[in-house]
Amino acid sequence: MKTAVITFPGSNCDRDMWVALRDVSGREPVKVWHGDADLPDGLDFIALPGGFSYGDYLRSGAMAANSPIMRSIKAAADRGVPVLGICNGFQVLTEAGLLPGALMRNAGQTFICRTVTLAVENTQSLFTSRYEAGEQINIPVAHHDGNYFADEETLDRLEGDGRVAFRYVEACNGSRRDIAGILNAGGNVLGMMPHPERAIEDDHGGSDGRRLFESILGELV
Repeated sequence: MKTAVITFPGSNCDRDMWVALRDVSGREPVKVWHGDADLPDGLDFIALPGGFSYGDYLRSGAMAANSPIMRSIKAAADRGVPVLGICNGFQVLTEAGLLPGALMRNAGQTFICRTVTLAVENTQSLFTSRYEAGEQINIPVAHHDGNYFADEETLDRLEGDGRVAFRYVEACNGSRRDIAGILNAGGNVLGMMPHPERAIEDDHGGSDGRRLFESILGELV
């Protein structure tokens, strides 16, 4: 199994993601710089970490979405390679058109940094198979632009197709329908604002995020 973590200028959770993947898979992920034109051969999984790529100028994730590596990531996703975007990575995926909608400024106009409770809405995806339907899990958030927005038609389609992966149990940032994470139509791309990589060991305050990585990495064994 070969995994990769992409680093953009301003990423600050790439090390956290790298450690999570290493600890769960037992193998060291490849580190990929955003300016590289090509991904390493034979990748089984790609992770876009949190942070503040390009200082969140223009819109969060907008500049990173045009980084050279994103062309290769889009091509890999089209081939079915699983791609996970966390926080800023989620923003990059929407800006790059790999996921619908957009992440806007939090409704309260403040940075939110705390642990939130999520409801697992879909347990049939590559990323969520080790959770129970309707299970509530505790995962940290840390964002200023996590307010998920999409038009009603798109929201209805996401709901109808079972592409809402996680939902905030209590209103967090103004996200439409309290959506915390969504899947693409193929089910191999997941974007979410909460940070499962910060919840893989009990010493971190909880390990509810570990099963996300066990789900996807277990599917790849």
